[in-house]
Amino acid sequence: MSAPQLVVHRDKELMAQAAAARLITRIVDAQAARGSASVVLTGGRNGNGLLAALASAPARDAVDWSRLDLWWGDERFLPAGHSDRNDTQARAALLDSVPLDPARVHPMPVSDGVYGTDADAAAAAYAAELAAAARPENHAAVPAFDVLLLGVGPDTHVASLFPEHPAVRETERMVVGVHGAPKPPPTRISLTLPAIRSAREVWLLAAGEDKATAAAIALSGAGELQAPAAAARGRSRTLWLLDSAAASQLPRSLYPASQA
Repeated sequence: MSAPQLVVHRDKELMAQAAAARLITRIVDAQAARGSASVVLTGGRNGNGLLAALASAPARDAVDWSRLDLWWGDERFLPAGHSDRNDTQARAALLDSVPLDPARVHPMPVSDGVYGTDADAAAAAYAAELAAAARPENHAAVPAFDVLLLGVGPDTHVASLFPEHPAVRETERMVVGVHGAPKPPPTRISLTLPAIRSAREVWLLAAGEDKATAAAIALSGAGELQAPAAAARGRSRTLWLLDSAAASQLPRSLYPASQA
């Protein structure tokens, strides 16, 4: 696993714009190298802010949207089209405005779908969908995602992996149902740490003063049970993208003196 690299931006707006430009470049490079690209989306204000910035970026048309696979790191287990679902918010922020191939967009199951309210069955189905998309060279039951995006919560959670929660302890399954989450809604579906660590690059997004303590804890060597964000690592790169407020409690030695 790769050691974390930090990039600190002046404010959350600049962070979103820079992250969007960085993501466009990464997608274009992957498509040039392998013909397609694979990205795992995250929800929350920072994830949606990145997507909105991407939607308005002049360079967005450099991406061949028809050759992009989109997955989700977690989802609120709610009915289709619910305003709190990550995929609903992502469609509003970006996805409905670009020419994606619908067959390559992979939202997590809904609570009023074929699995009903059984989040565990829905999680198993998503794991099977990921496994079907994996290639032998990936050496895992998930694709080798080019970029996996994660928002960092104030409690250091990533995806729907909360500190000391059973889901963060999972070592075998790639996707799990999450029950009794400390943040509403209590029932969710989430990729696990083994799935997250299969990605080529993991990008963690943190902006705002309410993320400062979480960033400091996660980057101080905390254990994964106490700080799931500390355990989110990519195979080739782990990138923390922060604004100055979220980075305010970090030792200056952790990131370059010059800020974007």
